[in-house]
This record gives sequence, C-alpha cells and structure tokens, in this order.
Amino acid sequence: MSEKEQIEPKIIGFLCNWCSYAGADLAGVSRIQYPPNIRIIRVMCSGRIDPAFILEAFKDGADGVLVAGCHLPSDCHYLSGNFKALRRITLLKRVLKDFGVEPERVRLEWVSASEGDKFAAVVRDMVEEIKKLGPNSFKKMEVKG
Repeated sequence: MSEKEQIEPKIIGFLCNWCSYAGADLAGVSRIQYPPNIRIIRVMCSGRIDPAFILEAFKDGADGVLVAGCHLPSDCHYLSGNFKALRRITLLKRVLKDFGVEPERVRLEWVSASEGDKFAAVVRDMVEEIKKLGPNSFKKMEVKG
C-alpha cells in the first residue's frame, strides 16, 4: 500500500448557517454514515469565506477544504452570497495551481437543509478524492506574511 492510500485526510468544512450546516445536522440526526475526517466551521454565508481562510487551513495542515452554501446560487439567504463564493473559489483554484497545490483539494457544493444524504455523499466522495491525491504539500512550504 502506498503512502497516498494510507493517509486519513483532514478536511475543513466551511458551511453556511442557513442550508449546508442544517444539511450536515440532518445527516447527523438521521444517522447517515460519513467519514469523521471533516471538521465543520459554521459561517453565516458561503460568500463570507475569505480565500485567506482556505489558505490558512492548508498552511495549518488541512488536506482538503469544503465550502458549502445554500442549495442553488439563487436560493442564498443573503441573495448574492453564493455568487460571491463561486467567484472567489474559482479564482482561488487558479492561485492554488500556481502554488503547486491541486485545485481538487478545494470543493464548492450547494447543499440544502433537507439534503443530509447529499452532504454525507459529498464528504465520502471528497475523502476518497483526497486519499488519491495524498497529503497536502502546501503545509510543508514556508508561508510568510
């Protein structure tokens, strides 16, 4: 077994308060199984996620970051938050590529409060994807600033 297959990825999840966090909560109360590799941070809106938060998570040892917002971009509680998140994550993935970090380590998903099964499926899929990528090399770099 290679080193990539042996890692247990650490994933940070930034979940919006209104939909995605409630979807994760539904997965929990419904006892839907998903890997315990994710650490959830509840935020008021996915549009409030500063790309610096994601870079900091990688620097501090996360192997992947999930940003989850309201079900559809047009369903955002704050109207345009999902559109902001989409723009920021798209640009961040380009920057990560320049740093030599696989853009697949960051995932943006839309999960509603009634989609506990979807949240669990996203986490399972992300854990498998990160296992294939192996450990995060970004945390080994010296980041100044």
